[in-house]
Amino acid sequence: MRRIALKIDVDTFQGTALGVPKLLELLQRHNAKASFFFSLGPDHSGRESRSESLVRFHGLSTRLYGRFLPGPAIGTRCATILRSTQEAGFEAGIHAWDRAKWEKRIQTADNTWVEAAMCQACARFEEIFSVPAKSHAAAGWRMNRHALRLTQRLGFAYASDCRGDHPFIPVIDGEIVTCPQLPTTLPTIDEILVLEPGFSPDQAVDRLFQLSNAIASDHVFTLRAELEGLQFFSSFERLITTWVDNGFQLVALEEIAATLDKKTLPRHTVVFSEHPGRKGLRLTQGPLFLQA
Repeated sequence: MRRIALKIDVDTFQGTALGVPKLLELLQRHNAKASFFFSLGPDHSGRESRSESLVRFHGLSTRLYGRFLPGPAIGTRCATILRSTQEAGFEAGIHAWDRAKWEKRIQTADNTWVEAAMCQACARFEEIFSVPAKSHAAAGWRMNRHALRLTQRLGFAYASDCRGDHPFIPVIDGEIVTCPQLPTTLPTIDEILVLEPGFSPDQAVDRLFQLSNAIASDHVFTLRAELEGLQFFSSFERLITTWVDNGFQLVALEEIAATLDKKTLPRHTVVFSEHPGRKGLRLTQGPLFLQA
């Protein structure tokens, strides 16, 4: 049975408070599993560039947080909602501390800043869930060398920080990082809407099914609590139904990670490149390391 791992990025206070409960109910109703990756510090989404593809989908209050309104502390104010995902049997992992700041600064940030941001997120996660985080999914697929190195040092079982085709061991600037990467393999709904301006969310869902059905392998699909949990909710439910009706198993990323053998995983260099439908450089799976 082909598997699709559902990777749910929770970017904002609104997405946590409103989108996560709706997604929990939907997933349980369809007997689907998923992994939730949480932003745990302040919501400063108002500081994002107006050119970011997701900004147009944010509500007014989210667009003001950190600019004209104080950014709510997501991990503090929404701790009960965060814990409810784990209590319902879903995997929980780390997305970021301050997601907007991470996406803006990570590519030029020094090691001290990177380490502080990731350790803050780890500490808050353990306060909320009473166990250390075992997985990391970088906000916006934005990373740098030290952040990638820390996925190993902080003890994550795996990370999903990049775009690519299949699980691998990352190599950056000749340095092997032994924390496996499970890359996002499918485009997101909002990316398809950017690439196909006339498309509706339902047409984007049809395209996603075609792409997932074309290659007989496991996939990782990234969705957002702010979009698929709210604005694209009915379209996302149709996508889930279509996948299930066509024999796909919807799983958490940890289920795929548990089947991987680090000793036999291919090693790939990682590069920073633009991804179709999204501006800016993203961490991307590159060629096999030390092979022509």
